[in-house]
Amino acid sequence: MAPTRFPLIDPDHMTPRQREVADTIAGGPRGGLRGPYLALIHHPELADVVQRMGAHLRFTSALPPALIELTILLVARHWTCQYEWVAHERVARASTDLPDALIRAIQDGRIPEPMTEEQRIVHDFVLRTLHHGEPRGDVYDEAVLRFGRQGVLDLVATCGYYGMVAMLLNTTQVALPEGVAPPLREVP
Repeated sequence: MAPTRFPLIDPDHMTPRQREVADTIAGGPRGGLRGPYLALIHHPELADVVQRMGAHLRFTSALPPALIELTILLVARHWTCQYEWVAHERVARASTDLPDALIRAIQDGRIPEPMTEEQRIVHDFVLRTLHHGEPRGDVYDEAVLRFGRQGVLDLVATCGYYGMVAMLLNTTQVALPEGVAPPLREVP
């Protein structure tokens, strides 16, 4: 991946607002300023709004963490976002029970087999939302029955949020960690 389009800002050269937002991000569950925040800190007000929404969706969602990570992996695959994939594949493997075969199928752009009922509902909902702008008919109805309206809203917001993050990462060209090769190939 090419060097980032947004140079890293040395903490000693941050404005007071940049420092405040960077400290908030680093002091929260993310534990550091990395990924999209390396570019977003150039716009501290936006960085603050983005990190607050992301913290809600990832850490206090109505959906279980495994389904949040499944959603994020599907979004990263859709946008071929290398950084988002690397970061969240690690999280999915370390802190959820998502099977390796499911993760590999998504990485390769294939439909995972087998999936639990909840995984299938999330998979279908996310793909329909990404490809058609909304989940239609039975896909929507199944999601509401399984996760409730609050869960469906968190699912849609997670798709949108991580789609935005993928576009930010791809546009700003935040580099992968040292020694990590891009794991996603273009899928037709």
